[in-house]
Amino acid sequence: MWSVVIPTYNRLPILQKCLQAMEVQDFTQPYEIVVVDDGSTDGTVEFLQSHSDEFPHVRLYLQKHEGAAIARNTGIDLATGETIVFIDSDLVVTPVFLSSHAKALAKTPAGSDRAFTYGLVINTSNFDDPTSEQVKIQDISTAFFATGNVAISKQWLLEAGKFDTSFRQYGWEDLELGVRLKKLDLKLIKCPEAVGYHWHPAFTIDQLPRLVDVEAQRGRMGVVFYQKHPTWEVRLMIQMTWLHVILWGVLSLGGLLNERSLKPLLKWLIDQGKPQLALEIARIFLNWYNVQGVYAAYRDATNPIQTKF
Repeated sequence: MWSVVIPTYNRLPILQKCLQAMEVQDFTQPYEIVVVDDGSTDGTVEFLQSHSDEFPHVRLYLQKHEGAAIARNTGIDLATGETIVFIDSDLVVTPVFLSSHAKALAKTPAGSDRAFTYGLVINTSNFDDPTSEQVKIQDISTAFFATGNVAISKQWLLEAGKFDTSFRQYGWEDLELGVRLKKLDLKLIKCPEAVGYHWHPAFTIDQLPRLVDVEAQRGRMGVVFYQKHPTWEVRLMIQMTWLHVILWGVLSLGGLLNERSLKPLLKWLIDQGKPQLALEIARIFLNWYNVQGVYAAYRDATNPIQTKF
């Protein structure tokens, strides 16, 4: 038995595509789709309850809005499968998605189950036909464990202690669990045949306040990550090094290039049909905000009376 765990929060339109793709899997083993709704207010629950005949594999569970870590832990606890697949609710997969993970897991050495598979995630803003997107260099991930597209034995999730629920804001809860899984000597098996297309709307100026807030959250949660695992590797992940201070500080001219000063350029690029280029330019000051956020959060955690960076 396999269990696909999907936490969701206010993503009904793309969630429908996600579940439709999961329902037509070319997969001979029994599987369930455990959808954990994290307090959605966009009609997700009502839609799934009224369209249950369209999604026979789906088991729906509700919780108040508590974040992805708690939602995934709920999915782990409720899953009846021995193998758990994590995907996000804005991921659309191909029909061979589950079978590709299963084939890759079957290739592990006899008698060894200390392994998990990690599929390919391709980012796209094409809502109508997300699976038509081609892989790009930005889609290549070096993460050891990320919940966008991964299959793992439930046994190892329980032994590692599941997701740390102190990660209540955006970022790092899956990579932190990956550190603990690595300590259990689990091995990563790349599975590029298990493709998931991660949909997000094309970049617009209106998204900037949310993106800036996300970087602040990511900085705070990065410090939580580092306090649990105070290693150089984690510092590099969360951008808490002077290399990152210098890099993003120089590129952003010490913050002079920001969402206000670059707004005309970003808007012009978007109007020219180049929202992805606009987003890549915006990442310069977004990364600067992230570096500022992580150092500010670290100072607050270690000495709250210090002045901010």
